[in-house]
Amino acid sequence: MTTPQIASYGSWKSPITADLIVTAANNLGQIVLEGDSIYWIERRPSEGGRNAIVRRTPDGTITDLLPLPFNARTRVHEYGGGDFTVSKGVVYFSNFADQRLYRLVPGSEPVPLSPARDIRFADAVVDQQRNLLFSVSEDHTDESREAVNSLVSLPLTGDAEGNVQIIASGNDFYSSPRLSPDGSHLSWLTWNHPNMPWDGTELWIGDLDAQGFISNARLVTGGRDLSIVQPTWAPDGTLHFVSEQDNGWWNLYRLRSGQIEPLYPMEAEFGMPQWVFGISTYGFASSQRIICTYTQNGINHLASLNTTTGKLTNYESPYTTIGSLQVTATHAIFLAASPTEPAALIRLTLDNGEFEVLRRSREITLDRAYFSVPEAIEFPTEHGKTAHAFFYPPCNPDFQAPAGELPPLLVEIHGGPTSATSSAFNLSRQFWTSRGIAVLDVNYGGSTGFGREYRQRLNGQWGVVDVDDCVNGAKYLVERGLVDGKRLAITGGSAGGYTTLCALTFRDTFSTGASHFGVSDIEALAQDTHKFESRYDSSLIGPYPESINLYKERSPIHHTDRLSRPIIFFQGLEDKIVLPNQSERMVEALRQKGLPVAYVTFEGEQHGFRRAENIKRALEGELYFYGRIFGFPVADEIEPVEIENL
Repeated sequence: MTTPQIASYGSWKSPITADLIVTAANNLGQIVLEGDSIYWIERRPSEGGRNAIVRRTPDGTITDLLPLPFNARTRVHEYGGGDFTVSKGVVYFSNFADQRLYRLVPGSEPVPLSPARDIRFADAVVDQQRNLLFSVSEDHTDESREAVNSLVSLPLTGDAEGNVQIIASGNDFYSSPRLSPDGSHLSWLTWNHPNMPWDGTELWIGDLDAQGFISNARLVTGGRDLSIVQPTWAPDGTLHFVSEQDNGWWNLYRLRSGQIEPLYPMEAEFGMPQWVFGISTYGFASSQRIICTYTQNGINHLASLNTTTGKLTNYESPYTTIGSLQVTATHAIFLAASPTEPAALIRLTLDNGEFEVLRRSREITLDRAYFSVPEAIEFPTEHGKTAHAFFYPPCNPDFQAPAGELPPLLVEIHGGPTSATSSAFNLSRQFWTSRGIAVLDVNYGGSTGFGREYRQRLNGQWGVVDVDDCVNGAKYLVERGLVDGKRLAITGGSAGGYTTLCALTFRDTFSTGASHFGVSDIEALAQDTHKFESRYDSSLIGPYPESINLYKERSPIHHTDRLSRPIIFFQGLEDKIVLPNQSERMVEALRQKGLPVAYVTFEGEQHGFRRAENIKRALEGELYFYGRIFGFPVADEIEPVEIENL
């Protein structure tokens, strides 16, 4: 065994390079099952972040179905999801460039189904009986008003310039149109401003006539303060859904004989927030057997629920993160990862509990000794409460630090903010730990996976509770003697970038940080953002403009006099969610104060970076910046980032 080299934390040479991270890595997405074939999305940084559609046939043959330059990605709600569906071997998908719906017979060129107008589509379901496709629609054709969302139908074949028939409208948002097994009913979710779908939604059912129009629409459950997610029909025609109605946790329910019945009350989350369409956390092996995934303490579990006996049986799974679950009578197909295994397409044989990897997001040939395994921690925070995080200590078998030296800490903040981080293997996180930088990945109050009460801690307290929890998480590690209290950095994207900027502006715990397309002016966000999130801040901050003083109080851009920390900013120049001026104003403020500041922009990128070269530049640029600020030599050969005032 080679004796580890003595070197300061942060300066360790690592085989986990930025090139490795972006090379041959495909992010796996939405899964669709049809017959014995499996279809899924692969987002490929090497192809400019394009979403490809891939099929695996029963003999194991894997085929790319979507010809270049087509990109299966919808922009409904800007975050998309529910990008494609399959029926009788034909693929129906939304194309990113023009947002039109297309019909793809594998081996042929895609044919447009929707007109060449500024209308977006998502979360489609095919009705072969009526020769129709039902879909969520977002109409942007009238630039003088907010986009109009509705449920629509389109013919599966015929003139693409023909009618898009509206079948449900009048509310601000719609999702999850689901056709009953006999084709007689359609269920869907809807909600209105100022709600986000995790605040409250309504579940509706309507009768379908021969032309696909809805009659006798009736409310099943839900409301302003009750979040319903993922309606799904059992094979016998019983409608199931996930609701928080009894215990404040997303649990499974069904509608039977006009009555709503809980299936397995439990302090666990069987659902997740509807940031995107097409979320799937359960499915039916039979009308009496549900295969489901649930979250407890940030960890996903896989189980079988007998709806007759009410017995829940866990599978002994090696995975801690599970998503896009699809189920047949004999198998469950899903995406999964563990702290040491990257995301993969997995098939579970239900009868014997055997797991099989069908497709990996990437092949890992590195020795697992380079991987830091996270510790799930709970730590005290404000008002006698507890918060959650995953702690990753430095890990590299080739190096050890000089005696008495403690590592720098990078606190990572997930976006959303109504979202969550997980313990899933993340090579970008290992990029830091293998260089001798500890990472704390925080599920601050407001994160999902811990029940409604934990999620609602952030209501009216954005920029306070999240910052408190990040500060207290870092202090907790310092007090335990695990990290260097003088070398604390914080980083985040989008809402995580906002928390980062708040922490660096209003607190003195962190020495530096990185904002990736982060919010600096929440008033500007309230005034100029897309429809889906245009009232989000009403619950996070307060109604606007009535609470304008609070918006200014919580916006870092109005308090740059309190800034005394170096910051690096990364920004996509086509971001429609957090506009580039949010970063540019902060950069100028730091520049005028004479504080070290760097600003890295990316042409063609939107909210989040998808192109391999840009992902690499952001990762290496952030490391270079910390090396200069903390004073450790970076072992990698990195193109320098221009740092003003340093």
